[in-house]
Amino acid sequence: MALIKLFLATLAIHSACGMYSKKDDVVELTEANFQSKVLNSDDIWIVEFYAPWCGHCKNLVPEYKKAASALKGIAKVGAVDMTQHQSVGQPYNVQGFPTLKIFGADKKKPTDFNGQRTAQAITESLLAEAKKTVAARLGGKSTGGNSGSGSGKRGGGGSGNDVVELTDANFDELVLNSKDIWLVEFFAPWCGHCKSLEPQWKAAASELKGKVRLGALDATVHTVAANKFAIRGFPTIKYFAPGSDASDAQDYDGGRQSSDIVAWASAKAQENMPAPEILEGVNQQVVEDACKEKQLCIFAFLPHILDCQSECRNNYLAMLKEQSEKFKKNLWGWIWVEGASQPALEEAFEVGGFGYPAMTALNFRKSKYAVLKGSFGKDGIHEFLRDLSYGKGRTSSLRGNAFPKIEKTEKWDGKDGALPAEDDIDLSDIDLDKTEL
Repeated sequence: MALIKLFLATLAIHSACGMYSKKDDVVELTEANFQSKVLNSDDIWIVEFYAPWCGHCKNLVPEYKKAASALKGIAKVGAVDMTQHQSVGQPYNVQGFPTLKIFGADKKKPTDFNGQRTAQAITESLLAEAKKTVAARLGGKSTGGNSGSGSGKRGGGGSGNDVVELTDANFDELVLNSKDIWLVEFFAPWCGHCKSLEPQWKAAASELKGKVRLGALDATVHTVAANKFAIRGFPTIKYFAPGSDASDAQDYDGGRQSSDIVAWASAKAQENMPAPEILEGVNQQVVEDACKEKQLCIFAFLPHILDCQSECRNNYLAMLKEQSEKFKKNLWGWIWVEGASQPALEEAFEVGGFGYPAMTALNFRKSKYAVLKGSFGKDGIHEFLRDLSYGKGRTSSLRGNAFPKIEKTEKWDGKDGALPAEDDIDLSDIDLDKTEL
């Protein structure tokens, strides 16, 4: 328990400080400035999405700083602390650390940097991107963060406005039938509070571009949509989750400054992040990729398929998926294996002897683990994971202080198990009437 508290306290300190300082040429990117500095910029960027506790991220720091200094005046080098600003990486499906992406001519389609993690490789990749961007500009193609359409007007707003103009004709298609997150302002042109909100709304729309869409509807003109949501005062702001219908609209209850709107919407974006996948640990690579760079990795040991057929197993997996959804903000890894299929892993965790199912949580870097002592049910697992998220619980060291070897196994086909067929014995050549004394 003390070790976990110390670990989380250290993590909190590192998270607050980050790995780069203002003295470095690496730009610290956040939920508040990512839109304006990167997506709305004509500069070429390489952005590292990292976690302060990540060993590979720490190893990258000196090379990344060196690249930033070499590229000064040519391209920008930035970094996002994903333990503090998870919603920045959400649109780019950041799953592991460090993840490096290049935002070149088309900011809407960043490319993965898959080269060596050295200053030389990073600078060469950015110079190649710069050359490509120059060629595109010479060819007359537009570049930069403001390219593309989709911006609407609000009360006669001008160009560069990222607020989408909504009407009775397009509301259902753009908002209710959308996979995007929406905040919609219902306003009246004569409303003084609406006029005061307008610049803040536009600024927030630019900051949230790519994460949350902001729209505005003139309720004095488009009365069908306004009446659908019983709009009685102005401005009224409604939140629409992806795939929601009219009855799911929620009232916005945040402040009216752009920073308030951005913070409120970013929190909603985090709520809509996809839950981590529950992976079957069929080999060493799968397990290490899922766990090595995570703060914690949750292991579930499920009963053998002959003891718990497909319906039973799928019920367990559904329960694990539900818990991964609840704790998705922690960015943990999730692995399941069939009981007795990974003897070295069970021995390291000292589980299996008291039966299945069982659950453990591993801090991969510190070789420390905790075991679920309560029931392997919805409430028991939730209590176990909640305590871990608060830094509570008793931990033990892995045997040998090293992660065990994972045996290569066949992936479950989703079907019921079946006993091996017994071979028929041919008795035709045996004289059953002859008795040998």
